[in-house]
Amino acid sequence: MHQSLGGRHPQQLSPNQAEKRAKIVEAAKTVLAENGLTGCTARAVAAASPLTKSAIHYYFADMDELVDQAMAAHIAAFVHAIRQAVAQHTDVTERFWSAVAEYLKIFNDAPRTIVLWHEYWLHSVRSGRLEAIDAMTRDVTGIFHDLLRAINVEEPGLRARMLTSYLIGAATRQAVTDRPFSVVQEEITLLCPLG
Repeated sequence: MHQSLGGRHPQQLSPNQAEKRAKIVEAAKTVLAENGLTGCTARAVAAASPLTKSAIHYYFADMDELVDQAMAAHIAAFVHAIRQAVAQHTDVTERFWSAVAEYLKIFNDAPRTIVLWHEYWLHSVRSGRLEAIDAMTRDVTGIFHDLLRAINVEEPGLRARMLTSYLIGAATRQAVTDRPFSVVQEEITLLCPLG
């Protein structure tokens, strides 16, 4: 039996190994987006990538490690999209609302994403693997913290955490029922008085 590289840090891999690992993560992202957490098996990832099931087991210690990496890549793309929306504006209040709108748009454009997000949260909590989910939450909350601080909202850290929780709920609700953005703005203004 061969030794797994799963425990090694990506910077310890050769360029060829890093490329193969990245291809596996990209395939896992696709499988997660299409089939959810329960559908993300080594066989499904192998079918979506140019590599074999044994390669997946070689490059990742277990499926949890692979799912963590794929979800981190999803969140990185999510954060990047929000930051790009913010960068389109110079006014601090417009920057804030563009971040909120982009957050909700991402989930609205791909409704299964909110289900995946909840599945991943529950799986992480049940398995006691909280580090990855905590890092992802900090990334998203950090965007709103910076935006609220720029508007001079009192207690931007607390408000950003409250807003992030609200937005997860709003994204879940919008998967069931479409609500005008003006309603969302009214509710957010109660949480985060913008002055």
